[in-house]
Amino acid sequence: MREAGDALRRKAEAELGLARLGLFVATSNTGKLAEFRAMAASADSHLELEIEAMPEFSGIEPFEESAPTFAENAAGKAVYYSRWCEGPVVADDSGLAVEALGGAPGVHSARYAGAGATDAQRTAKLLAELRRVTADAAGAEGTRRARFICAIALAVRGQVSAVISAAAEGEILERPRGEKGFGYDPVFWYPELRKTFAEMTAAEKNLHSHRGKAFRKLARFLANGPVL
Repeated sequence: MREAGDALRRKAEAELGLARLGLFVATSNTGKLAEFRAMAASADSHLELEIEAMPEFSGIEPFEESAPTFAENAAGKAVYYSRWCEGPVVADDSGLAVEALGGAPGVHSARYAGAGATDAQRTAKLLAELRRVTADAAGAEGTRRARFICAIALAVRGQVSAVISAAAEGEILERPRGEKGFGYDPVFWYPELRKTFAEMTAAEKNLHSHRGKAFRKLARFLANGPVL
């Protein structure tokens, strides 16, 4: 694994004169990795970012995301996995915060319906909880307001270089719409485009999503100075 990390680091260092930089992404989520690659390809920056899956990621003991905030989880994860390779590592923690549920599922978004639950099961639990709360609220205005939040952290050899966050504001629909995306995308309605995240094209989602906004901030940060 360290050989792969060394190779990517050497490649990044050799190509910095050509404004190129390789980044490892600490994730096993193929949908998230694909989004990172698409965002890197479309980033408006003179620095070309090459996104790679962290080698042998599945063989590393998982980082326990037990912090109360997205930023702390992202930073902890980036630092932890950066100790396993020599190249710069990017990690994110993201999730859905629903106003009527007091910000839930929040940092527990991926585990909202228990360990091993599917996206459909997590979404079903979310909608059931929201139906219960909105029934008690008798249709009060704003009970379906929600936001997607993303924190992205960059770490190199066990040291945090940056923690960046962004959000996308929307509402939760009563039932899923759309076949694209993953997670809670099918029930997250984005008023500006009048679509759910699961109905957007990849380009639309990367432009308007919480992760897309945070990644563009990261790209600007990286373009302004070396991190290796």
